[in-house]
Amino acid sequence: MIRSVLIANRGEIACRIIRTARRLGIRTVAVFSEVDAEALHVRSADVAVCIGAPPAIESYLVGERIIAAAMATQAEAVHPGYGFLSENAEFAQSVVDAGLVWIGPRPASIRAMGLKDAAKRRMQAAGVATVPGYLGDDQSPDRLASEAAVIGYPVLIKAAAGGGGKGMRKVDDAADFADALSSCQREAAAAFRNDQVLLEKWVTSPRHIEVQVFGDTHGNVVHLFERDCSLQRRHQKVIEEAPAPGMDPVTREAICAAAVRAAKAVDYVGAGTIEFIADASEGLRADRIWFMEMNTRLQVEHPVTEEITGQDLVEWQFRVASGEALPKTQDELSIVGWAMEARLYAEDPSKGFLPSTGPLDAFAIGAAHRIDTGVEQGGAISPFYDPMIAKVIARGTDRDSARRSLAASLAATVIWPLKTNAGFLVKILEHPAFVDERLDTGLIGREGEALIAPDTPSPAVLAAAASRLVPQSFAPGFRLNAPPVDQAYFLLDRLPIQIRFDPRAAAGGTATATMVSERGQTWRLTPWRTTGVTADPAADGSLLAPMSGRVTVVGVSMGERVKAGRKLVVMEAMKMEYSLVAPFDGIVAELDAVAGSQVADGAMLVRIEREEGA
Repeated sequence: MIRSVLIANRGEIACRIIRTARRLGIRTVAVFSEVDAEALHVRSADVAVCIGAPPAIESYLVGERIIAAAMATQAEAVHPGYGFLSENAEFAQSVVDAGLVWIGPRPASIRAMGLKDAAKRRMQAAGVATVPGYLGDDQSPDRLASEAAVIGYPVLIKAAAGGGGKGMRKVDDAADFADALSSCQREAAAAFRNDQVLLEKWVTSPRHIEVQVFGDTHGNVVHLFERDCSLQRRHQKVIEEAPAPGMDPVTREAICAAAVRAAKAVDYVGAGTIEFIADASEGLRADRIWFMEMNTRLQVEHPVTEEITGQDLVEWQFRVASGEALPKTQDELSIVGWAMEARLYAEDPSKGFLPSTGPLDAFAIGAAHRIDTGVEQGGAISPFYDPMIAKVIARGTDRDSARRSLAASLAATVIWPLKTNAGFLVKILEHPAFVDERLDTGLIGREGEALIAPDTPSPAVLAAAASRLVPQSFAPGFRLNAPPVDQAYFLLDRLPIQIRFDPRAAAGGTATATMVSERGQTWRLTPWRTTGVTADPAADGSLLAPMSGRVTVVGVSMGERVKAGRKLVVMEAMKMEYSLVAPFDGIVAELDAVAGSQVADGAMLVRIEREEGA
């Protein structure tokens, strides 16, 4: 067994690997960027090494520094987790060349499955069905357009070297093909330095189903059954479950056997996932499920497979990398119960899922079977990396019990001051289509408005919270020990509201604010102490930071006259930009924004004052 491992990753996956390594008696080495110096994965490891500045390109993506850290700490192996360098064949080869053990598939296998078009050709040769489409080398616009016509619209254009939804466009009509192709190629070139595309027939009622496979160095390959990852937002998975709803034994046998053939076709070693697209318009059928791609690493959603099989996949990775045979044969693996996982993110659904970064002053997730996280109360979500807070995993004897357990855990979540998608996840889990197993990858897109519409707490919850603040409220005419007033005035975050309550129920405390939580959402309730507050934060010309992040551009100066709609400040967080514009014609009366500075959510950046007579 390997005795020491360096984990070339951060956050929840690094903490999750450390837990298994500690149980197996394996010494752990963490790497970290300067902003992660106090991170949970750093404090959990036996040894930690700083490898650079906060941007990933200067730290977690610098393979030479990671290998140097492994050598300096006498680590025997490198575990890449997922993301960052986990599917980088060159990095994997560099690890092997340095005399270290790579806990992952052979570099040749990563290369074989790294390009979608080449991988599909290999799968076709292995007898694995693929989506009808075009994989040719002729990338001229005319050839691609003619192939799209042969396939039949709608078609999907996909970057050959892509992933994560980048370089992907659905085209419904031939007239739109040329523009969509150009856009797709530009995005693919920017993201992957490769603008080659492939074409696929668009599946009308698509389900995203994947199979966990595992191979060892002794020629054994098994599957650990399927997962359903159809709940997606902009091609990013939101909720995963295992097994897949509606999967009958015959179809399961067919898809899992195809996954094993796919893995054997590339002499696969270690943990991998074969991803399929299913046309579920008539239910799941073996003849309407096609290979999409292979992920040559451990998946984010691997916990649901662990929960239904009772296996620790990270332990399997350590054992296989140590030269051992797979811990179980195919006949020894079976499905018990149901598991669901939700990805809890620091983001604001009501603002287009803008990242929400900063400190975690309050952090509590409702009782759950399993919570995988890399943060804790008092920590922070950095603007430099993926804003995942935790993976919340529930299990049950059947799908509905797992679903209800997961919804309850998320509904009881309290996180402040960051905004999260917990309430959004609760709405998905309770949506009739999800409850009734009427799934496809377009569900969230179709129901988006209902799922992201901002909520407010119920009157009962608000009344209970207001009663705790009564001694500090100053509703006109309010007096302690007087008859109950009909209402008092408060700010719910920045929204002025009136709350009816009985002041005789007041807690008698001295709080000036309190947190109000319901169905996974958290607000701050404070007494309304100012006059002239309106529901529109920009009505008085005050422009506040919509998220925690970095100010990248300040396009005005104090005293400058501006027109309504002019871009004044640009912010960036999690690789997303947000522009603040003048709400009306006026003069810059206050300017607190400084290019290059980090600001908190809600910070005053600019105030525009109307000119006299305007």
